[in-house]
Order: sequence, then structure tokens, then C-alpha cells
Amino acid sequence: MSESDATARRDITSYDDPDAPWNQAAAEGDIRDWNSPVIEEFRANGGKVGGSYEGANLLLLTTTGARSGRPHVVPLGLLHRDETPYLSSFIEGKYPAWYHNIKANPQVQVEIGTRTQQARGRVLEGAEYDEFAAWALANNPLLADFQSRSPRPVPLVVLDLGDPV
Repeated sequence: MSESDATARRDITSYDDPDAPWNQAAAEGDIRDWNSPVIEEFRANGGKVGGSYEGANLLLLTTTGARSGRPHVVPLGLLHRDETPYLSSFIEGKYPAWYHNIKANPQVQVEIGTRTQQARGRVLEGAEYDEFAAWALANNPLLADFQSRSPRPVPLVVLDLGDPV
């Protein structure tokens, strides 16, 4: 990253920040297909992407459609609690399709960097959700900011990583 890029980049501290990638995509009107170029760049560059996501720790999650039975790929931020990888989302108004897909079929595939491996997504619920959410919101200011604006609990899914593909 050049010095001018570093100067132009700044930390996103609020869900409503107009410089946040999700808000830039919405402003440009291409929110429905903003994942495709990120997926292509991720795969072409060994898990690294530029632009708004430069330096972010991303993964590609492949789920099986709950209704269609077809594979669906989505880039997501890879979050960790100690050694436990977990996923969440900033989607407004409803839970994301990947969340519903995991509830219907928890067997997923993840691409992390250059590795592809099987995993099992575990949707957190009840007391386990409450404890994990309290930790996640205390340790992730963006997630906490989003939760403060959303009427529904943020989705939380733990990934139990399996064997490489």
C-alpha cells in the first residue's frame, strides 16, 4: 500500500460510516452483485483483496441453498474468539441467506487464504448465544454499533473446521 493509500484509508468505527465497504456498494447501486468481484479477486490472489477490504481477514463461505440445494459462495469477515472462528453479519432487516442455509444444512466449505476445507457451521442459540454474543459485542465495536441499531439479535455462527479439500 502506498503512503497516499495509507493516508486515505482510515479505520471504520461506525456501521453507518459512508466509507464502509457495505455503504459504498449501496451508494453505487450494485449491492446485489458486489460479492462477485471480491470472490474473483480473493481466489486470484491467494485470499488477499484490495480496495475497501484491503488488509481485512476474509474467507469465502460456500453453503448449500436451503431451498434451491445449489451451492452459494459469499465473502465474509473471518472473526475469532481465541482459536474459535466465527461469523456474523451486518445485513439489515433480515438474516442473511448464508445463515438460513447453515441452519438447514450445517456442512459448509471455507476458503481461508489458499486453503480450502470442509467445516460445520453451528448456529448459536439460547444460553450459548447469550454468552458468546456478550463477548463478541464487547470485543467488536463495529458489531456492537450495528447491534445497537438493529431490532434483532446479530447472527452468530461458530465454524468447526474439518479436513482440507
